[in-house]
Amino acid sequence: MLTRSQRSTVVFRRPFVLKGLDGPQPAGTYDIETDEELLQDLSFPAYRRVATTMTRRMAAPGAVLEALLVDPAELEAALAAERAEGAPPPLP
Repeated sequence: MLTRSQRSTVVFRRPFVLKGLDGPQPAGTYDIETDEELLQDLSFPAYRRVATTMTRRMAAPGAVLEALLVDPAELEAALAAERAEGAPPPLP
């Protein structure tokens, strides 16, 4: 099965909450990675999302990183709330 990954970076200016994560997540820069697999037996290329992970960038050397599996719809809702509060849009 062929897969592809798409990466982006977002900045949260305030703490935020996503279901399934332990409490509020701190403000900061997060790397988002979405993995998709190619659907077979179609006459055109189409992909299905199989996972979206979020990793917080840490400035401290030797800091432990944790990739968190997140619901992409909840992540988008948190980003929309962030934008609605006047924060700048996510980085490309």
